[in-house]
Amino acid sequence: MSVLRRALVLSGVLVLAAAGCGSNSLENGGSSPSTAPSSAPSSAPSSNGPDLSGSLPAKIKAAKKIVVGVDATYRPNEFLQGGTNVVGMDVDLFDAVAQKFGVTVEWQPATFSTIITGVQGGKYDMGISSFTINAERKKQVNMVSYFSAGTLWAVKKGNPKGVNADDPCGKTIGVQTGTTQQQDDLPVRLKKCTSAGKPAFKELPRDKQDQATADLVSGKSDAMLADSPVVLDAIKQTNGQLEQLGQIYGAAPYGYVVPKSETAFAQAIVQALQALNTEGTYKSILQKWNNDSGAITDFAVNP
Repeated sequence: MSVLRRALVLSGVLVLAAAGCGSNSLENGGSSPSTAPSSAPSSAPSSNGPDLSGSLPAKIKAAKKIVVGVDATYRPNEFLQGGTNVVGMDVDLFDAVAQKFGVTVEWQPATFSTIITGVQGGKYDMGISSFTINAERKKQVNMVSYFSAGTLWAVKKGNPKGVNADDPCGKTIGVQTGTTQQQDDLPVRLKKCTSAGKPAFKELPRDKQDQATADLVSGKSDAMLADSPVVLDAIKQTNGQLEQLGQIYGAAPYGYVVPKSETAFAQAIVQALQALNTEGTYKSILQKWNNDSGAITDFAVNP
């Protein structure tokens, strides 16, 4: 959610390899004033696998809930349903993780580029928003791997502006602010354009991914790039107005964002994921959201 939402990415529409969202911003975290937090139903520790409640940080144990910062504009991974309820693959999966600890989850919608700092400052207990794991993020927080995704481009149906992802010079390119696509991918392509004496492309950054998608549908941008699950879902949701450009590239893992001081908690989350995988819950949740090709088995802290 990345990371090039949320890291750089790999090929094939049937393979969800990916660059996740995620911000390296040091702005103060803040939840959206127009949306209410969403919480998972209350639950006793899951009877399947280990009871991990003893591994909870004191603050979470006392509150009996994990407060998670999330950019709820990244369908199908995390998005708003009915205006206030945060749903999606990441939501279902981490709600199941939380059950292993016997606590609920409070999902706090936030601007994507503010989540990591919100975790560092204690505003959120964790950040979950399709964050691709990269070296810069691992300097700031612990990251627990749980999924793999890649980057994919999209254009309007028929590619009327003749965009070439390997040569986007002179075009207008939409992207979400703070993602690996903006921070790592586009700068390389821009340098390639200017070094070859070609016109620079115009970057059209947006705080929310759904805004970047709307820009492409309306013609404000000529193309956009984002994590592969998100682009594939946008193509589906816009009823044929968009199509993918090229193939998925740059496979990288998504990671849960956990404070740097809470490595034991992060390790316990790995145990919860392993238990969910053993019992089949992990795969079934990904299948529900058509994301099972991004499944991993090597869950780890700071891989």
